[in-house]
Parts: sequence; structure tokens; C-alpha cells
Amino acid sequence: SPTGFLHIGRMRTALFNYLFAKQNGGKLLFRFEDTDKARSKVEFEEIMKDSLVWLGVSWDNAIIEKQSERLEIYKKYLNKLIAEDKVYISKEKIEEGEKAGQENEVVRFRNPNTKITFTDLIRGDITIDTTDLEDFIIARNINEPLYHLAVVVDDFEMGVTHIIRGEDGISNTPRQILIQRAIGAPQPIYAHLPLILAADRSKLSGRHGAVSVTEYREKGCLPEALINYLALLGWNPGTDQEIFSIDELI
Repeated sequence: SPTGFLHIGRMRTALFNYLFAKQNGGKLLFRFEDTDKARSKVEFEEIMKDSLVWLGVSWDNAIIEKQSERLEIYKKYLNKLIAEDKVYISKEKIEEGEKAGQENEVVRFRNPNTKITFTDLIRGDITIDTTDLEDFIIARNINEPLYHLAVVVDDFEMGVTHIIRGEDGISNTPRQILIQRAIGAPQPIYAHLPLILAADRSKLSGRHGAVSVTEYREKGCLPEALINYLALLGWNPGTDQEIFSIDELI
């Protein structure tokens, strides 16, 4: 999501995806999930690409996909889901801003209110009751899909088999599995990594010092050192070895 710098939490997640893909003869796909028009910036896209290149974490798709350029694809899926009565258009009043009081059309997913169990490669079986999610919104309107729809369609069309992401993504998984089932997509395999925390056990942020790859680079940190450091956050080889090349990590 090009809404900020590539911080070390995202970088560690990218690294683990890279190592897993290379170890298994797979491909690492890079796409920009830029459905948040207000916060997505081209300058963040460039910083992210430059940071990954500097670290030597290369991706395998020649063209980096952008969700903002795939709107017609999502619209096709939305129309099909509407025709099958799996989603519906809801008229809702705008509560805040200049248009407060006016009606707005959003697209809501018709929640079957069921329990979903998925196997996480790190945590084992996780069961979530989707009733609490109610009929959640998957598009602002027929032409503006939100993250949950776009990401499921992209994973399906791009043949994604494994999703390795931070544990803050666990709450997104049941919504995405419901949408997968609705469009007839296979369920990818999930692994949710523990988050990198600050010394006070709070979520890492700018107030804790250097947090972006760019800052480490500017301070003179070698890419090999940063890769080695991030690889050992949440993983241990079970030996006394503390320094690894990228090939050894793979």
C-alpha cells in the first residue's frame, strides 16, 4: 500500500515472502494496492521500489500491477456478484462533511453469518464467527472497489498460493474468505507474522527512532546487515550462527 515509507515491519514481511518464494521455486509478486486514493502517493511507490532494489529483494513480475488500473476487472466481478444476489447496493446517508444528509450508494456483501476456520501456517487453526461483521462494504460504488474485493480478485487472477503478512491482517481474513467463496476462488494458504514491537511492547512508530528502510540507508547501514537483522526477528536457525548470506537464508 503506497501510503507511507517502507518501514521495517513491512520490509521484514517482504523479506519472508521473498525467502519463502525462492526456497520453494515460486515467484514473488509485487503490486500496489492503491484503492485509498487520498493517501496513495507516487513518491511512496518510488521509495518502496528503490528500497527493495537496494536490499536485493527482487520481485518476479516485469510489470508491477496497480489496483487503480484494474477497475474494469473489479467492476466485472461486482456486476456478476450483484446478478447472483451475493452483494447488493445500499443507499446510506452521509453523516459528515459537505455532503452530510445526502444519500450515497455503497455495495455491501450479503454475509451468510457463518463460522469460518482457516489454517494459519504459524498459529494453526483459527475460527472466527462472521456474524459480527454484518453485511460489510466491499465498494464505495460500482466503480470504486475497496481493498477486500480488489485483493481477493487480484489473488485469484494472479494465481497467488501463499499470503504471508502481519498478524494485524488476521481480522481481514474471514471477509476475504467469504469473498473468495462468492467468486469461486480457491483459498490461499495464510501465515500471519508477529508484529515488530518497540521496547515498551507498543506497535513500532516514528517516535521509537529509525523505522523506515530509507533512514537506515541514510545512516550508512549496509543492506546485507539490515537483511540479516530482519531475518532474525521472529526466526532462529536453531544453531549458533548469527550472520547469513541471502542464499543461506533461502
